[in-house]
Amino acid sequence: MQKTRIYELAKELGISSKEMVEFLDDLGADVRNHMSTVDDDVAELIREHFQGEDVEEQLEETKAPRRRSGKRRQKRQRTNAASAQSQDAQSSEDEKVVVLPKTITVRELAEKLKMRPAELIKKLMELGVMAGINQVVDFTAAEEVATKAGFLVLPEEAETKIGFDKMAVDAEKLEPRPPVVTILGHVDHGKTTLLDAIRQTKVTETEAGGITQHIGAYQVEVQGKKITFLDTPGHEAFTEMRARGAQVTDIAILVVAADDGIMPQTVEAINHAKAAKVPIIVAINKSDKPTANPDRVKQQLTEYGLVPDDWGGDTVTVNVSALKREGLDNLLEMILLVAEMEDFRADPYRPALGTVIEAELDKGRGPVATVLIRQGTLKPGDYIVSGAVAGKVRALLDHRGQRLNSAGPSTPVQVLGLFDVPEAGDTFEVVGSAKEAKDLAEKRQQERQTEDWRSTRLTLSDLYHRVKEGSVKELRLIVKADVQGSVEALVSSLQKLATDEVRVSVIHSGTGGITESDVNLADASDGIIIGFNVRPDAAARRAAEQKGIDIRLHRVIYEALDEITAAMEGLLEPTYKEVELGQAEVRETFKVPKVGVVAGCYVKSGKITRNAKARVIRDNVVIFDGQVSSLRRFKDDVREVGTGYECGIGLENFQDVKPGDIIETYALEEVKRTLN
Repeated sequence: MQKTRIYELAKELGISSKEMVEFLDDLGADVRNHMSTVDDDVAELIREHFQGEDVEEQLEETKAPRRRSGKRRQKRQRTNAASAQSQDAQSSEDEKVVVLPKTITVRELAEKLKMRPAELIKKLMELGVMAGINQVVDFTAAEEVATKAGFLVLPEEAETKIGFDKMAVDAEKLEPRPPVVTILGHVDHGKTTLLDAIRQTKVTETEAGGITQHIGAYQVEVQGKKITFLDTPGHEAFTEMRARGAQVTDIAILVVAADDGIMPQTVEAINHAKAAKVPIIVAINKSDKPTANPDRVKQQLTEYGLVPDDWGGDTVTVNVSALKREGLDNLLEMILLVAEMEDFRADPYRPALGTVIEAELDKGRGPVATVLIRQGTLKPGDYIVSGAVAGKVRALLDHRGQRLNSAGPSTPVQVLGLFDVPEAGDTFEVVGSAKEAKDLAEKRQQERQTEDWRSTRLTLSDLYHRVKEGSVKELRLIVKADVQGSVEALVSSLQKLATDEVRVSVIHSGTGGITESDVNLADASDGIIIGFNVRPDAAARRAAEQKGIDIRLHRVIYEALDEITAAMEGLLEPTYKEVELGQAEVRETFKVPKVGVVAGCYVKSGKITRNAKARVIRDNVVIFDGQVSSLRRFKDDVREVGTGYECGIGLENFQDVKPGDIIETYALEEVKRTLN
């Protein structure tokens, strides 16, 4: 018996795929997503059901309770009557959007979701989160529960920070917006070629002689709907944006060469996209080559949790040839279908809020920033603040260099009028006046000077305290080892370390040395890197030091496990290194009343500091290890004495000092247990 895909049936009947999935879901059909199929006899029954009737009226009940959700909804769980009543109560609420902070107590979350605390605790337990009514859960867990309850979740830090951002989100004003797409994949698998092919076929043909310029992003129009592409191939740029708090991508296109299959960078890209929690569409490129083997690629995808839709899974796969520009229309149609299911929405009527994609200083135009608008509409004359940079929008330009009168959600646009060059990844927002923009920029500049953003990085040394404070509920790890067998053994063992208080999540694992890409992922995910029989390269070392990323290197698996276990139990001891401060040679000794023996010394190197740790060396043997109790120059007490000067040194609880002894002072500095 032949089968019909749901999205094709929905298209035939003139309704959206999302509405068709929800309609079938309500009927109890076993439907995963828009790529699922139904038997032809079932499809015929659906056609008969809709023929000659008002489709809008039929779908009204289906759309009403679900319109609130901007996320993919899982199948409705048919539970007991009390749970059903709770869902009905939620469906009748006017509040369709919930703004959540980084952390929230279970009690507060239950109030926001209009849910009984006991019911919320049960739903958290289903996610593996054990939390009492007064305990704190992180944004990830809260978002997942809220989304499943049918809410559109907005992060508090993005929506309620300052100025017009404090405006309440009006759910009635939310309108569909174009999806924002990033292309990821292994080097030489055709990421850039695919971007160029889409640009040339879908952008150039509509430009009527216009000259395309690179602004870091562009839009295409397909079937009357727009798609925004970020022109920043590579998961490094993708993750760097996330590390700065800019979650700008809605959908990730994973490009895999049909002749090469999945490669190490492909695996990295998969894990980066999964860490960002964005839908993945797989473009199997070079499908026209004689050596192409798309089925082999699909088989490999299943090994990483991406089961192709035509194999009964949820991952959309499309065969394309970027070089010959084949399959592009099908790929773009699949992007629109996924976007329809995800139901991306924004409020175009509020003042603009967005993210800086690129920024530079142009000799002729001054500071120029390419921004992607997330909420609201940006217009010339608006006062804006981006990071610690203020300005007034002098002009808005699209990728063709044409001036725009306004730019709405998901639109990439160049902004002229900033007083300085902002940083890529910075948030920008519209404020009410030039004074407010200036004051806010100055305040942020002061905050940046006094606050080191790296200080919030999670390290094993502070894991126990962070867990107890409730600020950490999940330990995210990147695992690298010399061989695949070691990777699998280490990952399996690490995941078993999870406790009731903290989950252990391996967000990426692989063979080979630790790279800058690993550091970037740890930075974006607030993770820790575990290395087994491998070392970081020079670029990774520099990046880890700059970003404050904790890298732990081991040669024995059980040592790695013991270390993390100790950290989780609060038993991890810091390590110290000894730093020599100075050396002094004892020339004479004096007996001072009420003080004891004082050594008359000549400082040979460094400096001698009062209260420093000190050891006495006689004939190359350490005979005392203690502390300097007094330090004098002539008759005066001093704090330190430098090289080439004479001084009197008193040692705490040691009187047996003799001429010829060497007094060596030193300090112990705590070592950051990284890059060992």
